[in-house]
Parts: sequence; C-alpha cells; structure tokens
Amino acid sequence: MVHRDPNISRETAAGFTGGGRQVRILHVPKLEVHNIVMEFPAVRALDGVSLSFERGEVHGIVGENGAGKSTLMKILGGVQRPTSGTMELDDSPISLGGVREALRHGIAMIHQELNLVDELTVAENVFLGREVTKAGLLVRTRMVEETDKILRQVHATFSASDKVANLSIAGKQLVEIAKAVAVDASVLIMDEPTAVLSEPEAESLFELIAKLKAHGTTVLYISHRLAEVCAICDRITVLRDGAWVTTVEARGANPAELARLMVGRPLQDFYPPKTAQPEGDPALELRGFCGANLAVRQGEILGLAGLVGAGRTELAEAIVGARPASGGEILIDGRPQRIRNQKDAMKLGIAYVSEDRKGLGLHLSLNVIQNVTMANLRAYGNVVLNRKAESSSAETWRSDLDIRAGDFHSEVLSISGGNQQKIAIAKWLETKPRILILDEPTRGVDVGAKREMYKLIQRLAAEGMACIVISSELPEILGICHRTVVMREGRVVGELGGNEMSEEAVMHLAAGVAAA
Repeated sequence: MVHRDPNISRETAAGFTGGGRQVRILHVPKLEVHNIVMEFPAVRALDGVSLSFERGEVHGIVGENGAGKSTLMKILGGVQRPTSGTMELDDSPISLGGVREALRHGIAMIHQELNLVDELTVAENVFLGREVTKAGLLVRTRMVEETDKILRQVHATFSASDKVANLSIAGKQLVEIAKAVAVDASVLIMDEPTAVLSEPEAESLFELIAKLKAHGTTVLYISHRLAEVCAICDRITVLRDGAWVTTVEARGANPAELARLMVGRPLQDFYPPKTAQPEGDPALELRGFCGANLAVRQGEILGLAGLVGAGRTELAEAIVGARPASGGEILIDGRPQRIRNQKDAMKLGIAYVSEDRKGLGLHLSLNVIQNVTMANLRAYGNVVLNRKAESSSAETWRSDLDIRAGDFHSEVLSISGGNQQKIAIAKWLETKPRILILDEPTRGVDVGAKREMYKLIQRLAAEGMACIVISSELPEILGICHRTVVMREGRVVGELGGNEMSEEAVMHLAAGVAAA
C-alpha cells in the first residue's frame, strides 16, 4: 500500500540531504519542453510534445511501450538530442549536449536499463566520474560512508563496499537510485524504478521520493504500475504513439481510465479466465533440487513467488544449467536428468527467459531478426542462413507479441525496454520448448502488452506447455497461475492452490510471519 502525505506542499523551501551531506538549492528550477520531435529511421518516437513540470512536483508519465516516455526522458537527461523542439529550465532556454551537461544543470536520471560497472564496488559506482580525492589519491572511506548513508535511506541490505557483480537485479536497481540521489539533482527522472523491487523496497523508495519532494526536488516518474503512479504523483501525463494525450491531477485519478487513455480503447477482462487445473504426471519435477521440491504439469501455469533474495532466479538458472546445482534431483517426464548447461536444457525442451534482458537475454548490438532466431539458428540452415525464413519468423512473432519496432533490421538497443522484453521471449519460444520458465515476464511492459502477455502464456499452457512464472507482482501471480509455490531464503516454504491463493497467504509464507 502506498500512502500520500497530505502535508507536503509543492512550495516547500529547497535543501535536501544527498550523498551524505546537507545541500542548499538556492532556486529549484521549473522544467518545460516545447514541441519536442524525435525521429528514428522509419519511426517518429515523439511528435510535437509540450509539457511543463513544476518545482517540488512528482509528475507521472504513463503510456504503452513505444509511446515515447523513455525517449522523452532520455532527451531531458541529455542522453539523446531531439530532432527539433526546445527546452527551458527556470525560464531560460537550454540545449543539452550530453549527460554531464544535464548533471551540471541539476538533471539526473535513473535509467530503466542498468548502467553499472560490475567489477567495481557499490561506492565506486555511485561516485564514478566524480570521485572524492585528496592529493591525487582516492578517499575511499569518505565515499563508502556517504554511499552507506544513501543506502540506508532506501533500506538496502548490502553495503557500499560490496562488489556490484554480486548483487541481485533489485540490488543493482537500488545502486542506480543511490547514484542519482548522490548528485544532489534538482530534477530527478525515474524510469521504471520499482520494476524489480520488492514491496518493502518500493515503499522505502516512495518515502525517499516524499522527502525529496518536500525539499523542492522535481521528480519525473515513469511506471507501468498505474495504482502506484496515482498514489505517489501530483499530476499524470499520458502519452500515446509519441504524442501528448492529456495531463490530469493524480488525486482521484482512476487507473482503469488511465489504461483506456494509454491504449485508446477500454481494457476488459485484464486477466483471461483460468482454465481447469491440469492433471497427470509432472513434466518437470524437483526433488530437493537446490533446496526446492516442486512439480509442474503439462498445461499448467505454476507461480514462483517470494521476496527479493528468496532464491527464485537462482533456482531457475540452476534448472537450465546456467549455475551449478547444490544437490538434489531434477526429473523430466519422470526420468532423472543431468543438466550441465543451457544446451542440455534446450535438448530436453526447457527454455528460460531471464529477468536481465540487457545482460543475459539479448545482444543489443544485433538487430531484431538476429535476436529472435539466435537460439534456434540450425532451423535456418547449417552453412548458409535462410534470411527470408528468418525474417518471416520474426514477422510472425511481431504479430503474436505485438512487438513495436518500425524496422526489424535496426539494433535492439534502439527499441523500447518493453519491446526488448517481448523479443527476449520470442527468442526462446522459437526453440519450441515444452517447459517454459519466465522470470519477471512483464517487467517494463505496459498494461495493454501485459494483457497480451497473459493471454499468450495461457495459450501456451492450453497447447500443453508447462509454464513457470516468476513474478514480484502478486496480482499477476494470482491472476494467471493455477498454483503458487513460495520461496524464502533459498528454499520452498509452501504451496498454495485454488481458494488458498491470496496476497496475504503468499506474503505470510514469503516473510515467514505465520503459516498460510
């Protein structure tokens, strides 16, 4: 549950704690954009968008994938230059030539895609490019102390001295948030900051946003979680197909109405009706495998729930051989199997769609077609690839998953995060798996595309596929899964099915509060 503080005023005086020191902002700017146009090959990502962001305001930006949200934020953050249009900061025209220039103007951005150096520590990442030095030497103790202060604000469970490579995706997201807070920004852009955070971590972030707002910071907040946007924002702007649709007051805003404005049509039956609980022998069974006992049948959708750090992703990676298994047995169709790597898993008909689409799911420098067919190249020729067949297959997935990319020969890097997620799923569906493990399948995916994703998962199950869905969104787990297995501290602690499944029951098991 997200709470709004009614006592916070937009006109509160400036000055907030960032990077472990008290900062006084003499004049918090008001940010405006006028007739912003952004054109890419075959795609007009932004079509004359004009917006104004007040000082001390939390302003939500919502829209479907491809609506132009992230593109607009990248322009404001200095990552991209617009094709045309102007920007004003505190009534003065500005032109941002890069991220450093945006930072000099007090504009910082938390990107949807993580941008960290894994081999450095948390503190080294937070202070990257603005290291604290004395006599030419790094003052590591100062950087660690200041970083730890920020980490405590977001209730991180790791320290500033930990190496980023050892953190979970959620932990890395908290590092990105700490980086932005540490630069003392007067305009803070957050692109899907809670997509991989647990509910307690998200609540800590909302508390931090309230503090920043109370001290005059302008927060631009992008999220597909509409109830969350309505709860923490002051105003909400809807974009569709690169154009401004409307800006409304958040207080009293209706998530269902926002969804309709985003997609241009009403969304009925968000979760498709569940099919009957499948019977029969398990397609996949784990017996003490990495601390887990579970089974999933053909035609079944099994939810895997738990708090961040519960071990869900680690279990999924062990199943497909992406990390060593710590004992136990895995059975496919009742027969024990040894899976040493993902090639073994593919031969057995198991596919895993990683939550880390940038690091593990896709090759961002390759085009859409190459990414879609990458895991199944032998189907297109052993010596010379059949490019026409590859293109035809990619077009099929464009239709099935509503992948919005104007040119499939463009680099995946240039496509929105939600559409990258769809491409990562298409890549593994290309291998025609019998058992599909989806790790946070709707992370960064808009409401319309989520509904299509749920219909796709249900369709795959109806065709006989065994599906395991790992998700931090409990309504998603409860809305599409036949059963839910709950993990805590690296092991399965309970299973819920039918009328037993509820958010309270799952959270009791996940937190170890009481038996469900």
